[in-house]
Amino acid sequence: MLEKQNKRQKRHKRVRSKIFGTASRPRFCVFRSLNHTYAQLIDDEKGKTLISASDAEIKKISSKIPEGKKLGQKSKKSYELGRLIAQKATQKKLENVVFDRSGYKYHGRIKALAEGARAEGLKF
Repeated sequence: MLEKQNKRQKRHKRVRSKIFGTASRPRFCVFRSLNHTYAQLIDDEKGKTLISASDAEIKKISSKIPEGKKLGQKSKKSYELGRLIAQKATQKKLENVVFDRSGYKYHGRIKALAEGARAEGLKF
């Protein structure tokens, strides 16, 4: 398990050497734990997080959804997380971002999150 984490961290370091977020085009950073997914829009020039969200927020929203339509799978929650962070970004008048997948494969939850963000109009 530790070897797997080290490999991901090496990939993340390699990717981060090429990706840089600005105020007009922030870095869309994703973190995936075993149970949850987190996303942030970061301005690397100032070193500040502009927007953040997690699928725990989606749980709160999904509790208002009727019982038959609850979100169950992690990838569905990630898709909704992507939509949520894109909505927050458009409220702050941010359209273009640089996608930082943090060394994860563009597959599963990461792909669903990116597609959800694109569905709400975020460009990367």
